[in-house]
Amino acid sequence: MGRLVLDLHEIYNKGALIDKALIEIINEALDKRISEIVIIPGKGSGQLKKKVIRFLEKPEIKKLYHRIDKDSKNFGKIYVYFKF
Repeated sequence: MGRLVLDLHEIYNKGALIDKALIEIINEALDKRISEIVIIPGKGSGQLKKKVIRFLEKPEIKKLYHRIDKDSKNFGKIYVYFKF
């Protein structure tokens, strides 16, 4: 088992870098068979979180993971789970 963390605070306003970082961490989780990714878009206005969720909902991305959850206690976190 294991967990990877991706903090998007540094690149919050760079759309192409966000997509690249997301696909890289998903690929890393798949390669290393890591069961959980924590993505931290931060709280802010919620736009970055929406962008991340839209990215994760793309059909070609959605087929790579098992499910996603939003942290009910911390609005600024998204969990992505993999099943191996």
